[in-house]
Amino acid sequence: MMSEENVIRIVSDVGSENTHVMHSLFPTPVMFDRFYRDFTEEEIEFVNGLEQRPNEGNTTSVENYALRKFSELKEISDFVDKCVNKYLHMVYAPKNDVSLYVTQSWFNYTKPGQYHHKHAHPNSFVSGVFYFNADREKDKIYFYNDGYQRLKLPPKEWNLWNSESWYFNIASCEIVLFPSSLTHMVQTVEAEETRISLAFNTFLKGYVGAEEDLTGLRLD
Repeated sequence: MMSEENVIRIVSDVGSENTHVMHSLFPTPVMFDRFYRDFTEEEIEFVNGLEQRPNEGNTTSVENYALRKFSELKEISDFVDKCVNKYLHMVYAPKNDVSLYVTQSWFNYTKPGQYHHKHAHPNSFVSGVFYFNADREKDKIYFYNDGYQRLKLPPKEWNLWNSESWYFNIASCEIVLFPSSLTHMVQTVEAEETRISLAFNTFLKGYVGAEEDLTGLRLD
């Protein structure tokens, strides 16, 4: 359905040099938010002290239910819960009583010269990354459009419709949320300090679908 705002804009353009209107249908929602305070020295020391194991390109925490297990992260866990449910209601606006909850959560440590391999998050609905240490000028998160392309047309210049990848600069205390199916990665870190992030997955709880459509499903 075309909105009234767009109809007015189209009519007002008639007769001018630029009468075309370009719409972005079914966009991929990527949400950013920011923690309401800086991290305490105790929180930073705690995260730096967690046991780590090798990962492809960097290291990750041995504990992969960090938000559920560590009371030291309780305030951060509450913030993440609020963010994921804000995303759910802004993007999906569900009419049923349904919410998102964090399933697994773990820390990633990427030193200068390291990277985080290209991946997506199966068995999750919405995923996210919360940055504990990141350099706004040099640290980025890259997203990829991995869909099948029937024809390959090399562009003169990149835009939102022809790009195969897109990046955002990120900083400490920021959180980013996105569909778990969206492929992403961290290219080689150029910053001088270790990039530390908390990654997490989520799933739905409550009633989804509709009985009259034969799609009713209760997730408890």
